[in-house]
This record gives sequence, C-alpha cells and structure tokens, in this order.
Amino acid sequence: MYRALRRVPAETAHEIALRLIRAAGAVPGGPGALRRVLGPRDPALRVRAFGLNFPGPLGLAAGFDKDARGVAALGALGFGFVEVGTLTARAQPGNPKPRLFRLMDDRAIVNRMGFNNEGAAAAAARLRHRPRDVITGVNIGKTKAVPDEEAVADYVASARAVAGVADYVVVNVSSPNTPGLRDLQATTRLSPLLSAVRDVLDRAGGVPLLVKIAPDLADEGVDAIADLAVSLGLDGIIATNTTISRDGLVSPPAEVAAAGAGGLSGPPLRDRSLAVLRRLSTRAGDRLTLVAAGGIETPADAWERLAAGATLVQAYTGFVYGGPFWPRRINAGLAARARSLGLDSVSLAGSRAGIERRV
Repeated sequence: MYRALRRVPAETAHEIALRLIRAAGAVPGGPGALRRVLGPRDPALRVRAFGLNFPGPLGLAAGFDKDARGVAALGALGFGFVEVGTLTARAQPGNPKPRLFRLMDDRAIVNRMGFNNEGAAAAAARLRHRPRDVITGVNIGKTKAVPDEEAVADYVASARAVAGVADYVVVNVSSPNTPGLRDLQATTRLSPLLSAVRDVLDRAGGVPLLVKIAPDLADEGVDAIADLAVSLGLDGIIATNTTISRDGLVSPPAEVAAAGAGGLSGPPLRDRSLAVLRRLSTRAGDRLTLVAAGGIETPADAWERLAAGATLVQAYTGFVYGGPFWPRRINAGLAARARSLGLDSVSLAGSRAGIERRV
C-alpha cells in the first residue's frame, strides 16, 4: 500500500496516508497496541525539555497533520512528540493545486501549500480530546488575508485559541509560501510579535514558546534572532524550515522546474540546516532549547543534530519516504549509537561530541 501511494499525486497520497493512519488510531485499543510495538520504549531515548518528559527525541514536524486529526495514531507510530499545524486564526484553503511535489532522485519534497487549514479554533476543539500521553506542539502562522500591520493580532488570536490545549507553541515566520511572512523574521518586527504571543501564553499558565526560522537567513540574521529569543525569554528555536534554494539537486532540471516555487525539504536541506543549528548552539545553546529539523533521514543524521546541540529533532520528508516503520528505525539507531559510545542517554550526545572535539 505504501509503495502504491508513490504512484498517485503527492497531495492525494498524503491525504490517503493520513486517513489510513487515523483509521488505525480509531480502532479500539489501536493506538496502545501500536505504541507497544513501535513506540520509543528504550530508556536511553528519554529526553527532558520545556519541563516535559519526552519518551524519545524524534518528533513529527508541522505540516503532516495540519488540522490535528491524527495525533493519537501518529504518536503511536514511534514519534516522541507530534507538532500540528501550521494553523492560522482564520480558516483558509491555501494555494491553488497542484502544490505538493516529489523530487524522487533527491528524496525531497517541494511544497507551496500556503497554510491550508480549518483554523486554530477548529484544531483546538479536536486537541481537547487528544490523549494526554502524546506530547503535542502547535505551530501557528499568519492568515494570508490579514494585512501585515495586523499580523501581531492575528498570531495572538491563534495563540489564545490553542493555549489551553498545546504542550508548546511555535511561531512560524519562516514558511516561504505566504507572501511577506519571512519579512517578520526581521528583529524589529519579530520582537513585538513574539512579546505579544509570549504574554498570551504566560497568562495561560506558561506554555512554552518557540520560533521556527528559515535556513535561508544570513548568519547575522540567525545571530540576531538567537539574541532576541534569549532577551524575550523564549524557550527555544526550531532550525529550520524549508528552503527556497535549489542548489545541489540531482533531479532533472525539467522536473525541478515543473515543481515550481515553494519550500524544498529533505536531504538537500541537510547541510544548511546543520550549519544554522551549530551557529545557534554556539550563540545561545546553553540558554535555549534547540530543535533540529531539515534533512533528517537516517539515525546518523539525527545523532549528528543531537551532537551539534539539539535536544530534540523533527522530521517530515524522512517519514514520507521512509514509511510507517521509519520512526522505529530512527529510534533504534539512536539508542544503539548511544550505547556504542557508552552513554546512558541520547541527551548526552552533545557532551560526548564536545569531549571528542577536545581530544
């Protein structure tokens, strides 16, 4: 079935896959049974972040379950946490189809979905009934129809809607598919936005707040956001979102051109995402929790991010190409790597890397 999905258009395949996952989760006792077989049960995988105990460091990135429909089943497949969204304050259809494309030779995806979702309030209503043993983050973005001068109020509306049902909230200012969104990464615009959302979440009991940044930022921009996140008391940064670059692809140029504009995810993003992570770690790694995303496909990729300063890692494209048993393979590889290095926990990967660099 999974291989057959590759023969249908990418967005159709995604919708079918999510329905199948949801169906498995709807079977009485299904999520529990799946979790016993596929879940991260090895003690070496346990990680603590944001005051929460994660059963494993591997999470599902935002974009797969936009409307929070499959949290229970996705959590049972082996992910230590699930991030839903991106959600906007108002429901919106997203960009015209087709808007999701595979670049098979690169094991990559191009998307220009445009934050298609039913709105933050609708997702929040579903999340009120989610299993509490699945750590769930909520990723929020700007409604396309909202003018730039009202962006802060728009994000605040989403934050208020989800504050009571999210284990953490992510402000997404880095998708390339909403016009003008990445302009919000400028610190003069980002500071009032994050401050306003932080205030909402503090009033809701101190829900952890992160910001997700683009890999296409200049190094100085990465430093500026790191400094801003520290000064505002944010809990962490996700590095990184998709890229608008098409450098280094092996897919035929005609195929790349046919996919068109949008964010590129998958292995071609690996090096730049890792470089951004390392810069963040050097700049503010002891004061922020760093979540790595972008090009994570193998246990070695995930371990490299943990060693570079990430506490948690996220994936989307690796899961799409790897299939339903992919999270279990990543978790098994991480636990084995930790033990081969004499570490009791993957959370010590960064410490070990520091020792190896000094030697």
